[in-house]
Amino acid sequence: MAKVFDCITEEQQGFIAAQHLFFVGSAPLSATGHVNLSPKGLGCFRVLSPNRVAYLDLTGSGNETSAHLEENGRITFMFCAFEEPACILRLYGQGKTILPSSPDWDSLYSLFVPMPGTRQIIVADIEKIQTSCGFGVPLYEYQGERQTLVNWASKKGEEGVREYQQQKNLVSIDGLATPLSKLS
Repeated sequence: MAKVFDCITEEQQGFIAAQHLFFVGSAPLSATGHVNLSPKGLGCFRVLSPNRVAYLDLTGSGNETSAHLEENGRITFMFCAFEEPACILRLYGQGKTILPSSPDWDSLYSLFVPMPGTRQIIVADIEKIQTSCGFGVPLYEYQGERQTLVNWASKKGEEGVREYQQQKNLVSIDGLATPLSKLS
C-alpha cells in the first residue's frame, strides 16, 4: 500500500543513500512533448534537508531535464530497491538548474565528489514523498559503477566537453532551450 509524506524522513534518507541508481523524470507542458526519464548513478545524489535534494549532473547526449525545469520546474525522482527489502520511493517537486556561473555553485558543488564532465547541479524542493511496495521489482546484484562517462569526459578535457555541450546540450528534443543556451 502506498504511503504519502510531506518530507523526507531519516529512514527514507537512509534508503536513498543506500541506492546505487535513481531515475529522474520530467516533461514539457505541451501534450505532444516528450516525457523524459533518465537513470543516474555514480553516487551523485544528496539530500540537503527534509524537503530539498540535489544531484550533480554530468554532460550527456541530451539535456532534457534542464530544459523541462527551465520551462515548468516539475521533477520526479524514483529510487527502487533491487535488493531486499522491496521498496519504491518517489520524490515530487519543483526543480531548477544551477550552472557553474551561479552564485550558489560553490556551496553546492562542495557537497559532491568532483567529476570530469560536470555540467550542472539540479536542485529540487520536494513537496510530496510517496513510498510503495516494490514487490514487482526484480532482484539485481550491484557490481559497480561504469566509468565510461567519466573516462569520456577526462579524455575530451574541459574545452572538449564545453564544445560538446554547445553542440548537443542547448535545446531539448522538443526544441526547448536549456539554461546552457543562455551562456552561448
